[in-house]
Amino acid sequence: MGRKIHPLGFRLGVSQKHYSHRFAQTKDYPKFLEGDRKIRTSVEKYIEKHLKDASNYGGVGHIEIQRKTDLVQIDIHTGFPDLLVKEQSLGISQMKIDIENMLGLESRKLRVILSSVTQPYAEPKILAEHVASQLKNRVPFRRTMKKAIELVGRTGDRGIKIQIAGRLNGSEMARVEWAREGRVPLQTIRARISYCYHPAQTIYGVLGIKTWTFRGTE
Repeated sequence: MGRKIHPLGFRLGVSQKHYSHRFAQTKDYPKFLEGDRKIRTSVEKYIEKHLKDASNYGGVGHIEIQRKTDLVQIDIHTGFPDLLVKEQSLGISQMKIDIENMLGLESRKLRVILSSVTQPYAEPKILAEHVASQLKNRVPFRRTMKKAIELVGRTGDRGIKIQIAGRLNGSEMARVEWAREGRVPLQTIRARISYCYHPAQTIYGVLGIKTWTFRGTE
């Protein structure tokens, strides 16, 4: 039988780094883990609410959180940070206030940094969200996967794999379809693999979208 393991957790400490950094006692680990999850959820909801109408919005690649003695720093890696800067008056400051109230950061400062991703569609999360938006608009899944691979092909990555599972094109029987371009060596620990899972809610049910990108070896 196959043994499935998360591609990022499999490579931690070799070719994959942590997205949360903190020094804390063991008993505080659950509290900080829950706090990080709430921060990421609130940031993504804010961006989705304020920028869902932007045609060239690139999405959020990943969010890094660093907890220091007197500072909590949130680094948002996004495809088009200029759009977020334009929305500054509407609410990045409001988002900071909401996060401070949610976490109870009376004694520590909160800093939000926007970082630009040079090639947005090379980020699996942004690519998966793009595929999900196309499927919600009833674009055929084969055409969607082909177009997504073409978008990644311009970024110079060595390999890309996209998998969609569920009631594809509204068929009664659920199935799994995938497409791959180049190499995606999931068994090689030194390989720099990026991965994301993203569900897409369609009128026929939920489709599961998985994306892998291969960027070379360490």
